[in-house]
Amino acid sequence: MRRVLIALVCLVMSLTVTGLAEADSFSDIPPAYPVPESAQALLEVAIGELGYTEERGGVTKYGTWYGDPKAEWCAEFLCWSVAQAEKNLNTTLLNEEFPLYGATNIGRNWYLAQGRYIARTGFVDGWGSQWYTGHDKQMEKGSYIPQPGDWVFFSYTPSGDTTHVALVEKALSGADGTVYIQVIEGNMPDKVQRTRYRLDDWRIQGYGTVHDLADIVLRGGVEGGKVAALQRRLADIGLIGYADISGKYDHRTQEAVRAFQGQMNFTQTGIANQQTQLALAAFAHKWVMEHTEFWTVDGAVN
Repeated sequence: MRRVLIALVCLVMSLTVTGLAEADSFSDIPPAYPVPESAQALLEVAIGELGYTEERGGVTKYGTWYGDPKAEWCAEFLCWSVAQAEKNLNTTLLNEEFPLYGATNIGRNWYLAQGRYIARTGFVDGWGSQWYTGHDKQMEKGSYIPQPGDWVFFSYTPSGDTTHVALVEKALSGADGTVYIQVIEGNMPDKVQRTRYRLDDWRIQGYGTVHDLADIVLRGGVEGGKVAALQRRLADIGLIGYADISGKYDHRTQEAVRAFQGQMNFTQTGIANQQTQLALAAFAHKWVMEHTEFWTVDGAVN
């Protein structure tokens, strides 16, 4: 997408979000989960960059670091900030806890593969519906309150591709009870700044989450950690071998799911929907508990 078009869209976005001068009308929503040290370190770096403005011609230090000085730099800013947090913590974070990327959809897809993505609508194209881990009801639209350190992905094109990304600093409640998210974002339209968005803003596509909080329908062709976890349960009950755990929802996995659905008198679709995954988790747990001959103990017994 051309730089001028993105700059114009970002300008429109900046004009339609809530002004930060109205601080007295908002109250912080405490995080529902602990904020890891890595997320805290990332936020500290990003906050320190507030006010940075791109140079003439759209050149930024973030794009230069990534290898494309004139890049559309919202993702590059976040990845650069992660790299600085790595140095501060003397650990590896890029492609471990946070993605390294600079192109459309790659960041969102990385979080999907990690099993740490929540769509604002509770439904992901190409995958299916989502639900909070262990819950038997489908996720309600707009029910997730993003946490500090989450990445929020925006889409404002008919294709549904991700066109902007920002870092969640905190969630807030307005005087009327409306929930907002406060973010730190680059390339908005030419600087690093704080912005607030309503939780129900239609441009928000979803969140790359710090914590693994939700499950999703799995079907042929998808890949990632959630698929590997499904395959591990199928292996535990003998429907595939442990050597078949690949993280790829292949034909063997599909047939194993179909077989399990038959055992449970479910419709045999070969698609691991919510009903199938919840039943498989319970069945596999019970099976392992009842077959102690397969247990292993590490270390000496006193």
